[in-house]
Amino acid sequence: ERTFCMCDWNRTWHTANPDLTQCFQNTVLVWLPCLYLWMCAPIYLIYLRSHDHGYICMSHLNKAKTAVGLLLWIICWSDVFYSFWERSHGTSVPALVHHVSPTLLGLTMLLATLVIQYERMKGVQSSGVMLMYWLLALLCATVAFRSKIFQALDQPLTVNVWRYTTFYIFYALLLVSLFLSSLTDQPPPLLPGHQRLGETTNPCPEPGASFLSRITFWWITRMMVTGYKRPLEDKDLWSLNSEDRSQRVVPQLVRRWNTETEQKMVYSPKRVTHTEGKEGRAVEESEILIVKTSQKTKEPSLFWALCLTFGPYFLISCLYKIIQDVLMFVGPEILRLLICFVNDSSAPSWQGYFYTALLFICTCVQSLILQKYFHVCFVSGMRLRTAIIGAVYRKALVISSAARRTSTVGEIVNLMSVDAQRFMDLITYINMIWSAPLQVALALYFLWQNLGPSVLAGVAVMVLMVPINAVIAMKTKTYQVAQMKSKDNRIKLMNEMLNGIKVLKLYAWELAFKDKVSEIRESELRVLKKAAYLGAVSTFTWICAPFLVALSTFSVFVLIDEHNVLDAQKAFVSLALFNILRFPLNMLPMVISSMVQASVSLKRLRVFLSHEELQEDSVEHKAVAGCTLNVCIPEGSLVAVVGHVGSGKSSLLSALLGEMEKLEGSVAVKGSVAYVSQQAWIQNSTLKDNILFGQERREAWYQRVVEACALQPDLEILPAGDETEIGEKGVNLSGGQKQRVSLARAVYCDRAVYLLDDPLSAVDAHVGKHIFDQVIGPQGLLKDKTRVLVTHGLSYLPQADLILVLVEGQITEMGSYQHVVATQGAFAEFLRTYAAVEQTDNNSETGTLHFRLTYAFSSPGVSSVSKLPQTAEENKVLSKKAKDPEVGKLMEADKASTGQVKLSVFWAYLKAIGVLLSCISLLLFIGHHMASLFSNYWLSLWTDDPVVNGTQPDRMMRLGVYGALGLSQGVAVFGYSLSTSIGGILASRCLHQSMLYDVLRSPMSFFERTPSGNLVNRFAKEMDTIDSVIPSIIKMFMGSMLNVLGACVIILIATPLLAIIIPVLGLLYFFVQRFYVASSRQLKRLESVSRSPIYTHFNETLLGTSVIRAFGEQERFIRESDQRVDHNQKAYYPSIVANRWLAVRLEFVGNCIVSFAALFAVIARESLSPGIMGLSISYALQLTASLTWLVRMSSDVETNIVAVERVKEYSDTEKEAEWKHEPSSLPPGWPTDGCIDIRGLGLRYRHDLDLAIRNITININKGEKVGIVGRTGAGKSSLMLGLFRIIEAAEGHIFIDGVDIAQLGLHELRSRITIIPQDPVLFSGSLRMNLDPFDSYSDEAVWRALEYSHLKSFVSGLPNKLNHECSEGGENLSVGQRQLLCLARALLRKTKILVLDEATAAVDMETDNLIQSTIRSQFEDCTVLTIAHRLNTIMDYTRVLVLDKGEMAEFDSPSNLIAQRGAFYKMAKDAGLV
Repeated sequence: ERTFCMCDWNRTWHTANPDLTQCFQNTVLVWLPCLYLWMCAPIYLIYLRSHDHGYICMSHLNKAKTAVGLLLWIICWSDVFYSFWERSHGTSVPALVHHVSPTLLGLTMLLATLVIQYERMKGVQSSGVMLMYWLLALLCATVAFRSKIFQALDQPLTVNVWRYTTFYIFYALLLVSLFLSSLTDQPPPLLPGHQRLGETTNPCPEPGASFLSRITFWWITRMMVTGYKRPLEDKDLWSLNSEDRSQRVVPQLVRRWNTETEQKMVYSPKRVTHTEGKEGRAVEESEILIVKTSQKTKEPSLFWALCLTFGPYFLISCLYKIIQDVLMFVGPEILRLLICFVNDSSAPSWQGYFYTALLFICTCVQSLILQKYFHVCFVSGMRLRTAIIGAVYRKALVISSAARRTSTVGEIVNLMSVDAQRFMDLITYINMIWSAPLQVALALYFLWQNLGPSVLAGVAVMVLMVPINAVIAMKTKTYQVAQMKSKDNRIKLMNEMLNGIKVLKLYAWELAFKDKVSEIRESELRVLKKAAYLGAVSTFTWICAPFLVALSTFSVFVLIDEHNVLDAQKAFVSLALFNILRFPLNMLPMVISSMVQASVSLKRLRVFLSHEELQEDSVEHKAVAGCTLNVCIPEGSLVAVVGHVGSGKSSLLSALLGEMEKLEGSVAVKGSVAYVSQQAWIQNSTLKDNILFGQERREAWYQRVVEACALQPDLEILPAGDETEIGEKGVNLSGGQKQRVSLARAVYCDRAVYLLDDPLSAVDAHVGKHIFDQVIGPQGLLKDKTRVLVTHGLSYLPQADLILVLVEGQITEMGSYQHVVATQGAFAEFLRTYAAVEQTDNNSETGTLHFRLTYAFSSPGVSSVSKLPQTAEENKVLSKKAKDPEVGKLMEADKASTGQVKLSVFWAYLKAIGVLLSCISLLLFIGHHMASLFSNYWLSLWTDDPVVNGTQPDRMMRLGVYGALGLSQGVAVFGYSLSTSIGGILASRCLHQSMLYDVLRSPMSFFERTPSGNLVNRFAKEMDTIDSVIPSIIKMFMGSMLNVLGACVIILIATPLLAIIIPVLGLLYFFVQRFYVASSRQLKRLESVSRSPIYTHFNETLLGTSVIRAFGEQERFIRESDQRVDHNQKAYYPSIVANRWLAVRLEFVGNCIVSFAALFAVIARESLSPGIMGLSISYALQLTASLTWLVRMSSDVETNIVAVERVKEYSDTEKEAEWKHEPSSLPPGWPTDGCIDIRGLGLRYRHDLDLAIRNITININKGEKVGIVGRTGAGKSSLMLGLFRIIEAAEGHIFIDGVDIAQLGLHELRSRITIIPQDPVLFSGSLRMNLDPFDSYSDEAVWRALEYSHLKSFVSGLPNKLNHECSEGGENLSVGQRQLLCLARALLRKTKILVLDEATAAVDMETDNLIQSTIRSQFEDCTVLTIAHRLNTIMDYTRVLVLDKGEMAEFDSPSNLIAQRGAFYKMAKDAGLV
């Protein structure tokens, strides 16, 4: 028996009934599983030690596993004892192997039992290592099992009953073990330390799934079934696994990045300033100079930080990739053996079946490993994106204002959206960097074996291709950067337009801005077009590369030596290998270019993350008082800061907050700070949340705050009380309401120091007074706190404890009111100018104000209550009535459309391309694929040519035709590549133009309802998809579809028997595909819907950073952001897994097709020529990849075409009236007089609301100056909006110079009357553009307007004069200067009707006077309507209109109204004018 111990080929291979030798069975087959377990166990146990998931209690399953393990151990030992017994009884001496093998096996079984127990203690629910072990052991035992049965049948005398019995029991127990190990154990109970946040709601089934379920992704099937039955919703999504959540992922990256920066920034100049002594300082300085040069190289590396954070997990994928790469080459190798088998008619037929089985098993294993690899990659990518978004968000909260100015909001949001996405995409392919060369090397080795040196010709062609593609990639890269730049600019402009849309509409400037956007868009499309030409060239080179390689190789092979015969084995194995080569060679340039892109993104991120942060120490929160510019503010005092526009009042507060860069000196603030900014910052959430701002709700205090800030009346008006949702940037609140909410927020949170930046500017005089007395003043809620109040209202100054007068950033005077007045300095002059305002009769001051303010508010999206309760009792009843929060909803969230994408969407896209172009592309596609199929068929005919005298006679003709077919392929490829790209660009131009036009045509109400984030998302993300993604996806979809069809045709020609199988598999395929697309599409939609809120929230945060920092609420905002990211990833994660689920199932279908093709070829080997068989199997091997690709592409086409749907969406929303009527019915100079005649006017904001203004009938004559007054929300602004037709009249008419304005085009109306709006909005661009976007005035006119608006000296002082760049939102000008610019706009247009809407709110007294005097002198022959807060501005007007609750209360000259002692008199008395 020992003589042929190993293998006996005659017995094993060249026989009709194969078997392995006894000795081989007893040694190798026993030792192999043991070796596996002993090698894996140590590594596995170490891994378990570090990854503890908690302790699982003993369960029946675990007891069963352990018992079976011990039984196996006992059986092995009994075998050993039997051997000893045999030896001692000496019937026949057993071989040594009968001692060694059972002993080893016994020890291994013991180890297995121990591992099972250890896994239980570490919380492993289902183990892959053990499953593999049992499987291996069972496979090895099966061989022996079969052999033993044959032996018993053939030679019944040699049977050893004891060994046979133990073996059969052993085999049965192995089966039981395998079955048990594929089941999954109960989850470990949650330890108190492991409390997983929110996971209780709907935990992900993945951790609890069994090993088999995890490698085939079976565990997601439940969700897929749900998704197939009905569209998925948010509640169906599982919560994230704890290791994918923001709170786990982000801190890791932040920590690594911080250590990076600390290591690299050893000599940062900031540290230097702390050294003492002259000598020390000098040394440090010189050291810095030396270091500066090398510092360029040592910037902190974000890449390294990312590697350290995500590297370890990502390394697993490398292991999978190596195994998969090796397995790829099994296919061609088996193909070679099969062709040999078909050629050799003497071979026993079981070999063919053996090859087929082997092929099936290998391809299946390869599929599983590949999908596991992708899963690891995608999960890494997902974590990476979470980490980057988190890091950017956290950084944005601490970045200094100087650094903040270097990048606009749009660019920072882009870091989050685009750049994070880039990384996510790259990580999936990054392994190709080393895997592609490995695959190429392996392929070349096998090719060399097959064809010898002529392979080098093919290699040469490939090598030549690489530099061509490298050049193309570099060019594409530069285009990409250019396109990104245009895109950034376009989005930035869109962002501003959407933020200032009201102003655009009031000035009728939409067209000017539309042209600006279109201009940027055109330059972007020019770049895209160039990129498309390049893309066509690269597609051409890549699709033709494999063919050219094959052609050159075969030509050289045939021409070198005429005895080289191209037979089926050589040709088709080479083709299969070339097909394998195609993938890594295609991927390499793609990966390289996407790495280049990612490196650009990496640089942008690194720059942003390395921006300097606010110095934590610039404000010390200790000392008893703060010294700023050498001022001490005692505790608990009220300090007023006054000064002209731009004298640095707001900067003083910023310095106290630590927002400014500190150049010298020290700032100390004692205690916690609350801050009210000049322009109120309002979050998009309920009114209550805006006031509570993350504090817990204390009911009594909340009520006091709301009353003190005069918000009670507002709450009664708002549709859902304090549960009303407030739009982005507070669009549905009036200016005064926003300011009061922002003040209430500060008061509510109860801090020690209050910094108030002009909170009273936007409110009426009497409300201002109420707030001052109730909140800020000596008797207010804040009377014990330190308050720094920047103000323009002089009436409050006498009550201040200390007054600071600022002139050009210097404090010129300080002291109490009496002291400052007495010094006769700048301040005293200031007062003298406005002495009129100050003649307040002090006795009545306290008395008049305690009437309860029950006035109505109305503002966009808010109705005014028609009848207000007059008595206190009724009042209580009203507030008790629980308001329904649903009414208060305003914003429409981005809706996820459900169901299949309609064909109309595809049709819309085709129309946008042009039908002719579409047809041409299609024909070219089909042409290319026909040529490709025919060339391979031709090759199979060639290989079947008979060999005469060792050569093939027709080879030159064969080669020529083969080459010609290849050439025609190339032409077709180039053609269709070009036509699809150009078509895509035409389509995207057309779609963008129509969307832009549709959005600009929408009425104001549309912008109040739709979050600007959604709109920007449409212009950024969806347009980007249409620009660059859709054309390439359609190209790939067409390609893979024709590939699949072609392969099926060839396989059917070769083995017609497959016609039985293909329809069955086709049905299965189709079912899986529909099943998948239903869920996948919906998941994709949910993911994109939950993406907007991340950016909306980020946008909001960027605008309110100073407020968030002042209140110290950073932590809460970071938590909120993290939660939104997690919510987004919750939809993204299942969609990754769904892709893997699909791939595993589809590849299984593909593998079946391959195996059946091989199987039928083996069955029909008599009638098949080797050439046809080789052709069929080499196509079948490609089929798997094509099938997967086809489903991926078809679902990608569906999910991406949604972008077209969403872009078209706005063409169906309601639009404003026409902009211009052709031909214009207006007299040329209209309006010539400016008479306004309003008859029975009524307005409402929405169909379902009451009238905000009703039955107003007034007649205003030529050149009259009319003031409009009323409590906040009495409908003053609404009247103006009606005049400009921002809101169309619900009833009644307005006539201007006898023309009914409802009959005019909107632009005709709006461009002929002028408004100076409430909040001064500027757009980024030159000053000149801001004054005159249509370039319709000369420079002299512009300068004249600037002179009259008192800006001439300021503008002349600027380096670029009129071309001075305004930053986003005009942030580099003070609010007062912006207001004056708006005045200059009005002066430039100089129309007969001028409307001033609270235009003087943010301006100090002096500037206010300037504006008033300018209006009096420049507009004396015009009709002027002023909505006034400060009554002193309108006391000399011809008439005053008093509105109350949307109705006209009084209308007469000011002197008459005062004499009547009505409502106007009361107001004048409050303001101290009578």
